[in-house]
Amino acid sequence: MNYVFPPEPQVGVPVVGSDAMFPVRRIYCVGRNYAAHAREMGADERDPPFFFCKPDNCIVVCAPGRAVEVPYPGQTSDYQHEIELVVAIGKGGSNIAAARANEHVFGYAVGLDMTRRDLQSQMKKQGRPWEVGKAFDRSAPIGLIHPASKVGHPTKGALWLQVDGADRQRSDISLLVWSVPETIANLSTLFELQPGDLIYSGTPEGVNAVVRGQTMTGGIDGLGDIVVKVV
Repeated sequence: MNYVFPPEPQVGVPVVGSDAMFPVRRIYCVGRNYAAHAREMGADERDPPFFFCKPDNCIVVCAPGRAVEVPYPGQTSDYQHEIELVVAIGKGGSNIAAARANEHVFGYAVGLDMTRRDLQSQMKKQGRPWEVGKAFDRSAPIGLIHPASKVGHPTKGALWLQVDGADRQRSDISLLVWSVPETIANLSTLFELQPGDLIYSGTPEGVNAVVRGQTMTGGIDGLGDIVVKVV
């Protein structure tokens, strides 16, 4: 097939214990899925889940044991970190029952939903979409994907992020307001999920800004950690 210009190569994330890559299709993100974070953002923790998307060029793969550099984005003075459990979908479907949702999960990873908070806040006030605050280039660093066949389907485990060695975020994935199966079930009523989809499942309290020269280190029990330096 001929194209008017060469298409972008497929974005892939390495899989632990395999030479194969996980091909990324779409990135879904869950908003305010930890009660304490909902409160710090001035929202009702009982709200039903809501979702926004990022394109695949937001992905930055973080290799184990070394820092990946990401540039400080333009048009912001409030560039914030959000550490999250990422769910990799391996089997698609619509209207998936929560009781069967884990059957659709290929694996799990550690991720960051980086946010231009000032731009997001402006869009909220104006009733406009969040893309400029959320969907910018290199705003979704991610670690290697751990297959569910190896690590199971974690429902608890420490989730944490430090900046230059100081704690910023520290919680547990057991505190998700909407569990991973519930999130998949709800999301699949709105979109037909497909293999290659990633779901960033929400962040706990403690989100805050980073500046050039700072290094973020975050992880989840059993899923390793990622190191990202802002340049």
